[in-house]
Amino acid sequence: MGEIPLHIAIIMDGNGRWARNKKLDVSEGHIAGYKKIRPVISYLSSRGVKFVTVYAFSTENWERPEPEVSAIMDLAGAVIKEELEEISKDNIKLLHAGEMNKLSKELRNDIENAVSYTKNNTGLVLSVAFNYGGRQEIIHAVKGIIQDKLNSSEIDQKTFEKYLYLTKVPNPDLLIRTGGEFRLSNFLIWQSAYSEFFSTEVLWPDFGEKDIDKALDEYGNRQRRYGKRIV
Repeated sequence: MGEIPLHIAIIMDGNGRWARNKKLDVSEGHIAGYKKIRPVISYLSSRGVKFVTVYAFSTENWERPEPEVSAIMDLAGAVIKEELEEISKDNIKLLHAGEMNKLSKELRNDIENAVSYTKNNTGLVLSVAFNYGGRQEIIHAVKGIIQDKLNSSEIDQKTFEKYLYLTKVPNPDLLIRTGGEFRLSNFLIWQSAYSEFFSTEVLWPDFGEKDIDKALDEYGNRQRRYGKRIV
């Protein structure tokens, strides 16, 4: 058995295509996608993964049709309310990555409550990137540095990373994208500089244990160089 990644990031792509393939409304695809998160997290935890970050809603997703965006927002709040107790029973600690300003007051409260409710849990750390954009995160960090009036001599990579959203989460070792695409799509673009990438044609609502095993097996067989020559 190869090395298990400490942190896995997931671009959960394919909900809409999954729904269209089944001649369902796109909202049914998003429901199926959200229902897939907890079993995937549970299995990753059983395999020894300690941190998972999922891309739930990007800053670019606001450009989707208004009814779809509205349905996603309603679904996000409902999922938090329905799943929070079980997530906490599983000893999962929840974190949020992204901007809160465009979210409704109710959804902001739901997210803040979920983070607070699970803050003392000691198991897997699940970070949900919601209203998240990698470029926006970098701008957020730069603004924080300017606000704190740091001198240029004080700024290095470690200092910069203290201004990112997830300051206590290690960079992802493995980034999984479902749905067959090979793009980062503005996800963790600072943190993924040396992440291993795994793309699968499987759509997110169909992504299961055998697909996770395949990703972990492939990761375990790779040699990570970080730009260095391995003799």
